[in-house]
Amino acid sequence: MDSSLGNSELILNPDGSIYHLNLHPGDIAHTIITVGDQNRVHEVSKYFDSIEVKKSKREFVTHTGYCSGKRITVISTGIGTDNIDIVFNELDALVNIDFTSRQIKSEKKQLNFIRVGTSGSLQADIPVDSFLMSAAGIGFDNLMHFYDSTDVRNTELESHLTNYLSWDDYHIHPYVVDFDEKLGEVMRSNRIRLGITGTNSGFYGPQGRVLRLQPAIPDFNEKLAGFTYKNLKITNLEMETAAMYGIAKLHGHRAISLNAIIANRATSEFSKDGKKTIDELIQYTLERIVKS
Repeated sequence: MDSSLGNSELILNPDGSIYHLNLHPGDIAHTIITVGDQNRVHEVSKYFDSIEVKKSKREFVTHTGYCSGKRITVISTGIGTDNIDIVFNELDALVNIDFTSRQIKSEKKQLNFIRVGTSGSLQADIPVDSFLMSAAGIGFDNLMHFYDSTDVRNTELESHLTNYLSWDDYHIHPYVVDFDEKLGEVMRSNRIRLGITGTNSGFYGPQGRVLRLQPAIPDFNEKLAGFTYKNLKITNLEMETAAMYGIAKLHGHRAISLNAIIANRATSEFSKDGKKTIDELIQYTLERIVKS
């Protein structure tokens, strides 16, 4: 029986590149920094000593080069878990599927994913312009429910959270995936806080923001902020981390999420120089990668 992947499953462009990312096998390094904003790709790669790959399609911009002898890729994912599903599956395909035979390779390669993103804190004692690493990602979207994902999820934390929230009437069934501890150790220092990150399917109602539309759960942020699991609190909200952790772990890759806190939802503060904070997190991330 032919086990090759069909044209409608593994979709390649006429030049043989993967469909959305416009990349060929060999275009990416094993260490990949992900950013949401396509303009932030240059803000990372400007610190490279050399750049050998520059490609883009839609919101997906990729630069691969060398920083102090270390080959690194930086790629923009755009916003949201739907884009993470595209980007992470296609990045895995680039290293673990033979595009000529359309067969899954018997020997798999492991990638290291490091998200450098922005986020808003839920805890009053986490100030703007601080850095935070996500020990776990809580998905309030439904992405991981489309995959056979039980084995990679932290079902104990899920159970505690579900019982605490009692949000079944809102049709919210969160999933939880932990970070890769070994990769996390590479990035840890006294500069980085550790917390649990909520990943939402939107920026306004799904994160408790009110402009003209009233959210279904008026105390959304306050409820999340009051949860504690093994001395860790839900510290921040963003839109990619839980999906990153889930898709990466399902494929056997390693992933961590680093957050520049540019807003504090509890105190209504917003960073006066968020660009500087993000640049400092980029430099910190590159320094830790090069030393590893």
